[in-house]
Amino acid sequence: MFGKYFDVGEKRDFVGAFMFFIVHLILLVGISSVALHFFAMTGIVDGTIGSFFEGGQFHTIVGSLFVMWLGGMMVSKRNKSNDIMSIIMVIAGIYLAWTFSVILGLVPIALMTTIHDK
Repeated sequence: MFGKYFDVGEKRDFVGAFMFFIVHLILLVGISSVALHFFAMTGIVDGTIGSFFEGGQFHTIVGSLFVMWLGGMMVSKRNKSNDIMSIIMVIAGIYLAWTFSVILGLVPIALMTTIHDK
């Protein structure tokens, strides 16, 4: 059911890009929360950082790494490593995720799924 939303090489329309955004946001919240819980139990980070939507430093780091990984996978799978627009969109997503919000950083990555291949 959700398998088609995990394929980063598929071209989507706007509704498909929105669902790609929602599915990966849910995945990111889960990964970040589980990683925080694991690192708090082992004593690596302080366990009172807060929830994902508060935008704590740990969640920002994990979210930015996730956006970078997802954008890199998309560029690699679509063979767009020479396309400067795709690279700029990935860099913009990482910048937005690191500076403003991880949720905002996922927007350019989701919009990249609507770009037509030549």
